[in-house]
Amino acid sequence: MPFDFVLPDLGEGITEGEIRKWLVKEGNAIEEHQTVLEIETDKAVVEVPSPKKGTVLKINKEEGDIAKVGEVLMRIAEAGEKAEEQSAEKPKSVSVVGVLPEEEEEVLAAPAVRALAKELGVKLESIKGSGPGGSITKEDVADASEKGKKTEGQFGAMERMPLKGLRRTIAKNLITAQKTTASVTGMDEADITELWNLREKEKKPIQQEKGMHLTFMPFFIKAVYHALLEHPLLNASIDDEREEIIIKKYYNFGIAVDTPEGLMVPVVKDAGKKTILELATEIQNLGQKARERKIKLEEIKGSTFTITNYGHFGGWFATPIINYPDVAILGTGKISDKPWVKDGKIVIRKILPLSLTFDHRVTDGVDASKFLTKVIQYLEDPALLFIESA
Repeated sequence: MPFDFVLPDLGEGITEGEIRKWLVKEGNAIEEHQTVLEIETDKAVVEVPSPKKGTVLKINKEEGDIAKVGEVLMRIAEAGEKAEEQSAEKPKSVSVVGVLPEEEEEVLAAPAVRALAKELGVKLESIKGSGPGGSITKEDVADASEKGKKTEGQFGAMERMPLKGLRRTIAKNLITAQKTTASVTGMDEADITELWNLREKEKKPIQQEKGMHLTFMPFFIKAVYHALLEHPLLNASIDDEREEIIIKKYYNFGIAVDTPEGLMVPVVKDAGKKTILELATEIQNLGQKARERKIKLEEIKGSTFTITNYGHFGGWFATPIINYPDVAILGTGKISDKPWVKDGKIVIRKILPLSLTFDHRVTDGVDASKFLTKVIQYLEDPALLFIESA
């Protein structure tokens, strides 16, 4: 009998995923453990292998569809079986009194047209073809796509676009964070002139010798790490069922990365045990993987604290949303020259705006303010970053 291949349990509490790309077609011969599709979960893009060797009889889900764990993805005729069942699986039209059932007409479209329709999210069955013999052309698909996107509303023209892929995942996670945490944001500024000078001095030789772009993020991580050692409630999560605060004794930093499809948060593990250069290398590698959507599931799991550097794109202060189940996130704004009082004189200094959002259920404003002050202390005196705490 044909084998129904269902979406397996991918772990980490994942219950569904979006079909991102099929790597096989109906009629293809496949090997056991061969990757047959890519599915996007709320964690990452996961490659799914076939559990059987055989022939693909039927693909049940199209690219862009949402599949839940346990739902049939495709039907496989195992090695040695005849694939005659495929013809028996063709859908029949509904019969009425006095009319014999007939097979539904097949959509006439070239492979390139079908590929374009999938890319644009257009159902070929809904299009009346203008090509030879009623076949569907690329122009037909493009027209149908535009009609689906641009509509007239009560007050004028509108454009609709599907909420899917990474953007859908981001939306779900942000709603979870907003509904689950009691978020409060505190703000302050740091004079990072000394840190700026240190980075300016070292970034060119590091680029030349190691091919590495030294950003401020490794220094931000180190400063937060040292501050967390003194304020452990900000490196925690909540077990709502048991009504317990779980204080983490490990320090994994989620780093928000801008990708063409939206923000992803790769995780730098055991950050306190790594040097500035080791952190810089790992951040660079994880960022590249995230932008290319080649990041692995384990590389975006297990954060205990998150840092988002929106200042790289402009903007001073913000109210960052907590990366659930973390209980705090630090936002770093745009570094700028500002007048600053130092030793009783007004001077121009490099000033970094900071925004700390924390879960008020776990800690109070006093602790959060002291934590932010400690972060500023380390950023303003970068020599302290290299004095490792016990």
